[in-house]
Amino acid sequence: MKAVFLDRDGVINRDLGYVHRIEDFHFIEGIFEALRYLQDLGYTLFIVTNQSGIGRGYYGIEEFEELTEFMLRRLKEEGIEIKKVYFCPHHPDQGCNCRKPEPGMVLKAAEEFGIDLKRSWLIGDKESDIEAAQRAGVGRTILLNGETLWERIGEIKE
Repeated sequence: MKAVFLDRDGVINRDLGYVHRIEDFHFIEGIFEALRYLQDLGYTLFIVTNQSGIGRGYYGIEEFEELTEFMLRRLKEEGIEIKKVYFCPHHPDQGCNCRKPEPGMVLKAAEEFGIDLKRSWLIGDKESDIEAAQRAGVGRTILLNGETLWERIGEIKE
């Protein structure tokens, strides 16, 4: 299986800083079209997201899960299936192996779903996203520097 790993804040939705309320969650322009395009190419979609706001005490896992359910439901309405959402709830000082740039979330997905990492992509908006992909052995990456995924979608082929 080939996959696309997507960071959440800054790739799927606007990054307003510790987004955890539905009213603050705004899908980025073109994201539905971009994700449908990736599915049409045969990629399975995953989200890998650092959520240190949980570890910092800004919001709880319940709030994160409620927002995730909203996001997944809205994506499904657009014909988009996210196979699984992986998240790191830890504070940056905790030294876990799941917080990007550590590769834990990507490696866990690869193990659980038999993903061919060399044929896969990771799309993020921070260097730590790209570093996690490289550490995990993901074959290709896109670092969004203020662009939307839709603006860069032409880079993704087979």
